[in-house]
Amino acid sequence: MESGYLVAWRSGLLEKRIRQSEKLLADCSLCPRKCGVNRLANEKGMCRTGLLAEVASYCPHFGEESVLVGEQGSGTIFFCGCNLLCVFCQNYDISHPEHNSCDVLSDEQLGSMMVGLQQQGCHNINFVTPSHVVPQILSALPHAIEKGLTVPLVFNSSGYDEVETLTLLEGIVDIYMPDFKFWNSETARRYARAGNYPEKARAALLEMQRQVGDLQVNSKGRAERGMLVRHLLMPGLMEETVEVLKFIAYSISTNCYVNIMDQYRPEGMAGNFPELNATIDTQEYKKAKKIAREVGLLRLEEKELSVLVKRLFKG
Repeated sequence: MESGYLVAWRSGLLEKRIRQSEKLLADCSLCPRKCGVNRLANEKGMCRTGLLAEVASYCPHFGEESVLVGEQGSGTIFFCGCNLLCVFCQNYDISHPEHNSCDVLSDEQLGSMMVGLQQQGCHNINFVTPSHVVPQILSALPHAIEKGLTVPLVFNSSGYDEVETLTLLEGIVDIYMPDFKFWNSETARRYARAGNYPEKARAALLEMQRQVGDLQVNSKGRAERGMLVRHLLMPGLMEETVEVLKFIAYSISTNCYVNIMDQYRPEGMAGNFPELNATIDTQEYKKAKKIAREVGLLRLEEKELSVLVKRLFKG
């Protein structure tokens, strides 16, 4: 299956989307924060990113979902900054970067990074926390395409995305992978200062599903197109988990590929919230998986420890 961005590039649609996305930077409204800063002048809002994208690291990743990892890994690019800024973020030093702690990249450098990951054998390019750098990703793509990029693009976000911005990615992003974190607005306000997160995440997932549909996997077990939803289990929030899973099953699709994640641990500023100083035990994870099946979800990511260890130590 040919990646959508190649068709968009040949038709001129990609260039049009680049110009449209750049206009959103002048009075930044890329994400639901709508900070209104002029990022074209390198002003920075809550995401702490100006005109150019900043990258913390990039590598073939073997700890992602099985349909992304394959045999050669998912080509992850970890962007600095974040538009959600959860207090418990496991990548707190990346999402809340200190000044000059990340590499500022030109469009051409970012494009070369994508191609480099493909040359290492990665099955896809996995943009981690990309919501605040959509124009930069789009602007880098022509450079990557001219150098031979062909693998699918993965938009790996927190789910705190603006539908207007997502429409600019239609026909360009092959795989959406949002994490639907919070169901209740008070929870989102307490842990991310984003009381509108639930409504924005629901709208974003519906838009992503409209664009790409259920996840399509080829004969080799690799994802090619579609949506994959993550849900991070949180201490004491099982009731919200139930609502999130119901929404996916009833409003998205029972055939939606879902990864229920149990790896939460107190990081970042979680110590300031006593209720977050816990982890998820095996029984809670099993309960969440049982609920997912009860609401009709058919495709759940299964943890296979032996396979994971093999991938992590590959080579």
